[in-house]
Amino acid sequence: MFIRWDRLDEIYIVSVPELPGCQTHGATYEEAAKRGEEAIESWIEAAITDGTDVPAPQTVTA
Repeated sequence: MFIRWDRLDEIYIVSVPELPGCQTHGATYEEAAKRGEEAIESWIEAAITDGTDVPAPQTVTA
């Protein structure tokens, strides 16, 4: 899960590259992180229901 600050909209944007279309946002970093966790759970539940493969998490290194 990647969280970044969007200066134009003044919100934190959350994206999950492993899960196509899994994105959300929040007014604070904490809210964005919480919504990110919820978005991941919802995405996985929908994928299982639809019979879509759920990709393994990726490890990001600096």
